[in-house]
Amino acid sequence: MEKLNDYSDIAKEYAGKFIDYLPTLVGAIVLLLVGLWVIKLIVGYLRKLFDKKDYDPTLEKFTLNAASWGLKIILFVLVITQLGVESASLVAAIGAAGLAIGLALQGSLSNLAGGVLIIVLKPFKVGDWIEAQGVSGSVVEISLFYTKIDTFGNQRVVVPNGQLSNDNITNYSYNNTRKENLTFGISYDDDIKKAKEVLTNMVMEQENVLKDPAPQIIVHSLGDSSVNFSVRYFAELANFWDLHWYMIEEGKIRLEEAGMTIPYPQRDVYLYDQTKMKGTVREKQSE
Repeated sequence: MEKLNDYSDIAKEYAGKFIDYLPTLVGAIVLLLVGLWVIKLIVGYLRKLFDKKDYDPTLEKFTLNAASWGLKIILFVLVITQLGVESASLVAAIGAAGLAIGLALQGSLSNLAGGVLIIVLKPFKVGDWIEAQGVSGSVVEISLFYTKIDTFGNQRVVVPNGQLSNDNITNYSYNNTRKENLTFGISYDDDIKKAKEVLTNMVMEQENVLKDPAPQIIVHSLGDSSVNFSVRYFAELANFWDLHWYMIEEGKIRLEEAGMTIPYPQRDVYLYDQTKMKGTVREKQSE
């Protein structure tokens, strides 16, 4: 009977403490629900703000997620404080946990920082043809940690943003136009002025070659076995590669039709009959 009385007293004691703590618990729950509702409103307002203007989709997603998680962390601290936990101890615990996580995820955080730099500074965007980290291809996706690139051979390459943001990046799609520099060689025996006229007519006949800046056809070097012409012109990105392949083929055809010789490296080999070398300088030197 005495044990039952003891249990009853303990139950009454805990019930009294729970009743006394109940307003604090209810207040924390109300704070949590109201806080989540306010955070939802703020994130929704930011989303509408992004929709009104033409922002990068990756930047929009990153900003919304960062705002949502940042506000939820603040709300978590407020709720825990409302329950009676000392804020100083909680902040110290969160700081220690953050330091440990940061050291464990050092590489991932480097990629995250690189992703933020790429999204903010925009050295390239989805659809651009870039060359970096030994990879050349079209950008198909930019995430916070990695950038996905499809190569010319239709191969998917995933490049960490930490390395990508610290390397030289060549963006072939940044400007709307691109300059070509083709080389055609003719023999030293051919007529230079005639060859230049043939190449000039070929370039000026192409509708996709921009007239401003004006194309240039110049003799840029005297090679070991050829006189080399440089054919330089600008074209829009949409027409650049089709024009590139056409001009190489058409240039060879027109130069050959005009009687020009397309030279190639060659070596002359002389054979000597040793039986006929008597009395020569070589024979005397050997004696």
